[in-house]
Amino acid sequence: MTLQIGLILGVMVIAYAIAKASKLTVEISMFLAALAGGILGAVWSTPAIGQLSRHLVEGSATYLDVILVFTTATIFMAIVNESGGVNYVVRATIRLFHNKRLIALLVLMVIVLIPGALTGAGSISLLVVGAPVAMALRLLGVAEKRVAAILFIIAGLSAAAPPVNIWAMILCAGTAIPYVGFELPLGLPVLVCGVFTMLVLGLKKERSIGLDEALREMPAVPAGMTWWRVLIPFLVFFGSVAAYRIWPFEIPVLGLPLQFTLSALAAWLVSPRKIRILSLSLDTVNRLLPLIATVVVVGMLQQIMTATGVRGLLSYAVISIPLVFLIISLIVVIPVSEAVLTYGAAAVLGIPLIWYLDSLGFHATVAIAGLTFLWPLGDGLPPTALIGRLSVMVSGYKGSYWEFLKTTWLPWLFITAVGVLMIWFSAKLAFLVRWSM
Repeated sequence: MTLQIGLILGVMVIAYAIAKASKLTVEISMFLAALAGGILGAVWSTPAIGQLSRHLVEGSATYLDVILVFTTATIFMAIVNESGGVNYVVRATIRLFHNKRLIALLVLMVIVLIPGALTGAGSISLLVVGAPVAMALRLLGVAEKRVAAILFIIAGLSAAAPPVNIWAMILCAGTAIPYVGFELPLGLPVLVCGVFTMLVLGLKKERSIGLDEALREMPAVPAGMTWWRVLIPFLVFFGSVAAYRIWPFEIPVLGLPLQFTLSALAAWLVSPRKIRILSLSLDTVNRLLPLIATVVVVGMLQQIMTATGVRGLLSYAVISIPLVFLIISLIVVIPVSEAVLTYGAAAVLGIPLIWYLDSLGFHATVAIAGLTFLWPLGDGLPPTALIGRLSVMVSGYKGSYWEFLKTTWLPWLFITAVGVLMIWFSAKLAFLVRWSM
């Protein structure tokens, strides 16, 4: 049986490699890998051939809740951006803090963190606020290569930040761990790593520019935009999150999709410009299709791996590795797995790893949080390099991609150290989970 499962795993790997060599997308490559493994498993009745289609369909719905969360969240951020809220905040940051570079850099860091934190996708941060923030960084005297590096690191951290962390959601769904208590284990390290990145990459000033010139180069803001129009949608969201925690027996848990929908409605109602919300929503979903496809295919792949025994074989392989070597290997294995499988890496490698660490007394929630700081780094590595390529594109950097990536080496090492230490000392950091609940 072990030989059969090993052959199925080999066929899946070969199918994925052939698909990628044929220049197919990651999503189609993973689907073909799942299909090849399922067909071979069906031949050996693991699963039965009549159940193959059922497993694919069931797997496609595994992360339906995750899809609803980042779809509604992205529509919310798209409405805020379309209303002029993003450009208003960036211009206000430059106007208020152009003589206080450190404060300006930290405010811009928060601006980049928010869209990814609310949607679970660093790419959304870059698409929504990347261009205006890149312009603001250049106007503050940051070199173009460092602008791209800052956007890459901060956008990756935004994907790991609470309240929506897709890697953590996938791991929780696959290990039957509730997705609660992640606010401090994710939020505090994100802020620490973000501030460190801005200090390392942003403090050095390459050139000087006047306030009037800076404001002329910034995008225009629609008439009537004010701070309260920007803040009300976010107050609706964070108020609805806080309400059922403050009054748990009086107010029901609405759930993130409904909370983001209410926030999007609020943003639409207070917008100073007319927004065709249906058209904007359709365009947003079209841009999200690659991410939705990835999550759907990850569910299929996970289902097939479970049904054929491949998931169990990988779990056994994980627990057979000496613990110290396993933790050290995560420094390379986790980012590379993200570069190859994107979110699929969480299902393929993350789930058996969390089972193993939990059985040894590690705190599962903190260990999951630590792992999710390593995966975003892989979004700068080929073959996918989604966040890395987007960072270069929205920043306008024209130089070598590898030169840009080398610029990130010190924040990269710092974030890696934070993630690994969180995993190793997860039991001692369990108080962060208790304080979050």
